[in-house]
This record gives sequence, structure tokens and C-alpha cells, in this order.
Amino acid sequence: MTSFLTDRTQQVAYGGTLSKLERMFCGIPQGSVLGPLLFDMYTADISKVVESHGPCRLHQYADDCQVYLSVPVTEAATAVDQLSRCVADVSTWLSSCRLRLNPSKTLVIWLGGKHQVTKVPFDSVLILSSTVSTVESACDLGSRP
Repeated sequence: MTSFLTDRTQQVAYGGTLSKLERMFCGIPQGSVLGPLLFDMYTADISKVVESHGPCRLHQYADDCQVYLSVPVTEAATAVDQLSRCVADVSTWLSSCRLRLNPSKTLVIWLGGKHQVTKVPFDSVLILSSTVSTVESACDLGSRP
């Protein structure tokens, strides 16, 4: 394990030109067999952060995370507040682990019957000082609806 994680270097090829070889002090080789397992181990405690926010739940796959909660439409305002606080704490935890939540890849989707979803009084949610518009569909891992 030590040889896998230490004394590594990185070089970038762009337009036929190679950058200077640089030593890496953190991270794991992208595309490696051990990468996903090590990332899961490194981020395992994120579930404790989410669980500390009561009804919020976490779903993870590789380096994608989904924080969600289930509430009646009458509690949408409370859900937005809980979700915003949870994501803020997740972002703080990620920063302490040298990771970053990307607000531009953050989506909010309301799930439920069409009649119920139309009753939700929010078409956007403030998350980490970014306004995130709600979407009608979303996919995991870069696939498109």
C-alpha cells in the first residue's frame, strides 16, 4: 500500500507538449483498480455528517454523492432548510479532507406524483451561496436522461 501511494509523479500532455514532471503529495492514481476502494474508505465518514441531520440520507457511488430526504409536500420549506444545512456541513467536511463539492454539478429534484410536485413552492434552492434551479430529471455518472 505504501508503494502505491508514495513517491508518485504526474505529467500532463497537451497539444503534443509534455509538462514538467511534478511530485504528487496527495490523491490516488485515477483509473487504478484500488482507486474506488481507497476513495470509499477515505470518505466513509461522510455518512456520519449526513446522518447527523436527522431525516437526510446519503447515497454514494464512486465519487458521486446524493443527499436526499423524504417529506410531505407541506414540509417542503423545512426540507429545503434541512437539506441546505446538511450540504453545507458536507462541504465543510469535504474541505477538511482536501476534497471539494462542486456547486455547478449540484442538482435539486422534487420527486413525487405530478399533482404533488406542482404544489412545491420552490423552483430553486440556495445551496452554498449558489442558487440551484430544480430539474425535472437527473441521471447518475454523466449519463443523460
